[in-house]
Amino acid sequence: MRIGTWNLDGRWSDRHAAVLTSLACDVLLLTECPENAELPSYASHATTARIPGEKHRHWAAIWATEPVTPLPDPHPASASVRIGDLTFCSSVLPWTLASAQWPWGPADHVGRVEEVLDALAETLGGGATVWGGDWNQPLAGNISGFSRAAQVSIAAALERHGMTAPTAEMSGRSTGQFSIDHVAVPRGWMVREVGRIVVEPALSDHDAFWVDVSVPSGC
Repeated sequence: MRIGTWNLDGRWSDRHAAVLTSLACDVLLLTECPENAELPSYASHATTARIPGEKHRHWAAIWATEPVTPLPDPHPASASVRIGDLTFCSSVLPWTLASAQWPWGPADHVGRVEEVLDALAETLGGGATVWGGDWNQPLAGNISGFSRAAQVSIAAALERHGMTAPTAEMSGRSTGQFSIDHVAVPRGWMVREVGRIVVEPALSDHDAFWVDVSVPSGC
């Protein structure tokens, strides 16, 4: 199974469609997804909530080549679906300078991150689950401009739910830093390959990432 993630930055065009098609993913965990975005070969589900001031932009969405069963949003900035026996969750996590653009939880950044992680706990801990999206946080290396405490909180959540993020040491858009966009899978799954597509800035300020995994029988 190949799972991808990309922050569309609220934009959509034939060139965006071409990037997503080139990922050749079975499941796409998308963020900042405009409501007019679609690929004919994918079923989709998006968050009910829209980004403040961007009424046509969903916080997160999940697209899949197989039929999806939508689940209630575990947090307004996260979408969740069932595909067969697996659960998938796509999230935007708070960023350090979000201020009023993040209308939930406490005022402090780490408190906001932990509030989201608490809201996602039932989804992430409810069986075989894949979680990804724009977490707004490198999980390793240089974190200048980010939060060490938020990094620790996310790492603890992954550990608590038996997950690993193969994207943790993928190069990100910022020089000298690892990605802030991630895909996490159950720790027992075999990760065959991890990849990145460098995207033109005119399309998005995020690159696209994918993880190829072997799903154990019985999942």
